[in-house]
Amino acid sequence: MIKFLKKYKAFIFGFSIIVPIFYLLDYLGLILLPEEKTYDIYIYAFIWGILIALPIHNFNYLKRKKDAVIKVVSLFVLFFVAITIDGYMNLPDNPITFILLLGFWLGLAYLLVPSFFKKYWKLIAFIYTPLFLYFIYLRLFSGDLEAYLKIKEEFPVFIFFIPIPILFSLWIFEQWKWLQNLKVEKSKTELSLLKAQINPHFFFNTLNNLYALTIKNSEKAPEVILKLSDMMRYTIYEGEKESVNLQDEIEYLKNYIELHKIRYKKTVEITFNHDVDTSLTIAPLLFIILLENAFKHGIDSLSENAFVTIDLYEEDKFIYFIIENNFDPKEKSEAGGIGLKNLKRRLSLLYKDNHELKVDITNNSYKTTLKIAKHA
Repeated sequence: MIKFLKKYKAFIFGFSIIVPIFYLLDYLGLILLPEEKTYDIYIYAFIWGILIALPIHNFNYLKRKKDAVIKVVSLFVLFFVAITIDGYMNLPDNPITFILLLGFWLGLAYLLVPSFFKKYWKLIAFIYTPLFLYFIYLRLFSGDLEAYLKIKEEFPVFIFFIPIPILFSLWIFEQWKWLQNLKVEKSKTELSLLKAQINPHFFFNTLNNLYALTIKNSEKAPEVILKLSDMMRYTIYEGEKESVNLQDEIEYLKNYIELHKIRYKKTVEITFNHDVDTSLTIAPLLFIILLENAFKHGIDSLSENAFVTIDLYEEDKFIYFIIENNFDPKEKSEAGGIGLKNLKRRLSLLYKDNHELKVDITNNSYKTTLKIAKHA
């Protein structure tokens, strides 16, 4: 909301100063404000507020575009010509003045908000064409001037300005929509960057281990190559998708676990229980951060009796991923590092209030519970 107000502060300024200006000019005798029809004052103030605000709002654009400035000046010349003609001919609701002023307002709108004008020109024409024709009919073909003035009491001319607040509200809505789209695009860009940060060093470490296995002509080398290939393919291609099947995510986690088992020379107890509808979909690469932390900050810090227990299940409208591992309390833990921050940010962007991430730490045990809303 604050960003929105800052972006459109020119309109707040325009609307806040125009009414005092009106009353000052009236006090100086330069204009005459109607005492009874106060709503007329606010309608005209709204219109002139927009007139003041739009050039200020587009100041940087006008500064860069000298041709646009010339057009603005030309429009104001047209405006003063219309006022001069109106004063010289001294005719109530002079049709010539009316046409010139209508051209001024439409030209100004086109100049300052061209994309909006191009998009809604049919709507503008639909609104103003019948109003314009109706005014011409009343002013020129309904009888003499006295007859027109009598009709005008029932159908005041300011009716032509009523659509302006409607069109202005539509323009505000377009700007709001633009801001929302901008936020969505920003979120998508941020998500892409967060996905790109998903632990590339794991692949480098595995390649190093693979190199060592090939030197020793180990029988495990082909198996490592196959699993690593599957993981890289999943990360690159499936990781770009908005959602993946749980079955694919489970296979990805299994490959990760198997690769780690191959490289460990110590005994590690790893249990992966999953009782869940594998056709359910989730955002990709959410669980791997937690599993990676369990290995990096748990198993890697222990020389013996290391364990990791994983439970993946569904309950009511949620999917639960619970992972627990032990660690060496003497080792400095970095479990709250960039990986977990990355995950929290992704969850807030993707699931908003439909998730919960809870961490429980005891003396030598680290347990993380991730709860996310499920959808088929």
